[in-house]
Amino acid sequence: MKIAVLREIRQGETRVAATPETVKKLVNMGCSVSVETNAGKLSNFSDELYAQSGADITSTVSDTLKDAKVILKVACPVCSSDIDEVDLFAEEVILIANLQAYSNPKVISKLAEKRISAFAMELMPRITRAQSMDILSSQSNLSGYKAIVEASSVFNGAMPMMMTAAGTIAPARVLVFGAGVAGLQAIATAKRLGAVVLATDVRYAAKEQVESLGGKFIVVDEEAMKAAETDGGYAREMSEDFKNKQAEAVRKEVIKSDIIVTTALIPGKDAPTLVTKELVERMKTGSVIVDLAVEAGGNVEGSVKDKVITTENGVIIIGHSNMPALLSRDASSLFGRNILNFIDLIIDKDTQSLKINWEDEIIKGTLVTRNNAITNTNLKK
Repeated sequence: MKIAVLREIRQGETRVAATPETVKKLVNMGCSVSVETNAGKLSNFSDELYAQSGADITSTVSDTLKDAKVILKVACPVCSSDIDEVDLFAEEVILIANLQAYSNPKVISKLAEKRISAFAMELMPRITRAQSMDILSSQSNLSGYKAIVEASSVFNGAMPMMMTAAGTIAPARVLVFGAGVAGLQAIATAKRLGAVVLATDVRYAAKEQVESLGGKFIVVDEEAMKAAETDGGYAREMSEDFKNKQAEAVRKEVIKSDIIVTTALIPGKDAPTLVTKELVERMKTGSVIVDLAVEAGGNVEGSVKDKVITTENGVIIIGHSNMPALLSRDASSLFGRNILNFIDLIIDKDTQSLKINWEDEIIKGTLVTRNNAITNTNLKK
C-alpha cells in the first residue's frame, strides 16, 4: 500500500505530516511511502533523511500521488482560483489531515464529491484509546509553551524576581484564560521563567491542575463553583451574582497583568470574547496579550489574525494563528507520531493492506466524508 506525503502549500504552514522517524516505521509496517521533494525542508528534515528512512522522493505532486491509497497532510487542502489540491487527488483515496472541517465547508463538500474518505484529525474523540492520536493535545502543548516565549520576547521587563545591589525587581504577572492543554503548558512555562501566574477557567476541576503547576486559580466563591460542577467535570450555569463577581475579580487581574494568554475555543463556533477593548485600554503600557484563539475570531477584542499590533495605550497584542508552525521541527515530530498511530489503527498487519472498522468510535468520530457524502452530522447543519 502506497502512502503519499505532500509538501504543505498553505501560507504560514511549515510543518510536515510525516518525519523520517515515522516514515521508517511505516515502511517497516509494509507500506511504500512517497515524499514530495522539500516536504520537510521547513522542519529541518532533508530529502536525504527521508530517503535513508526508506521513502521514495518525488519531484512533482502528481508523481507523489500516483497510485497512492492514503494521502497525509498537515493542513486542509488549498482550494482557490490559483490552485486546487483536491483536483489533484484521485477518487476514493483516503485523506488524513487537520482539516479544520468546521471552517472549510467548501473543501469538505468537494472531498465528498470525489468520494474521498477524509479523516479530520482535530475531531479525534477524547477517549483514552485515542490519546496517542490526538493532534489537538500535542500541538496545543507547543502552542501554550510558545505563547509565553513569544510574549516574554517582546515584554520589556524581566520574568523572574531579581534581587540586586541596586534593588529588587518584582516578577512579571501572567494571567492565563483557560486551563486546557495549551493553558496548562502556558502556566508551567511562565512559572519556570519565574513569573507570578494566575489562571481562570469555568471548570472547578481545573483548580487542582493550576495549583499543581504553581499557579493561583481565580475564584470568588469556591463552594458555589464546586457545587455547580457536574460529574463529568463540566460547569453548570452559574447565578448572575456569581458571574458578575467572578468577572469583576478577573477584570482586576487583567488590569494588573504584564502578560495575558487566552486559549478559549468552542468547536464549531466563534471564540468567546474574554478581554474587551475597554479592558485593553485599562492595561499597563508595555503589557502583552497572546490570543491563541485568533483563528476562530479571537478572545481579545482588537486582536488581528497573523499580526502583532500595538494599541494606542501601548499594549502589544500577538495574533499568531498557527503557533505550532513556529516550532515546526518538534510540532512535525509530534504530529507525525499522531498520524502514525492512527494509520496503525486502519492497517491489517498480516496483509499489510487497509482494514478499516467503520463502526470504531475513533473512525466514526474523525470521518467527515465517504462515498459521496458528508458523514459528520454536525457538518451537515
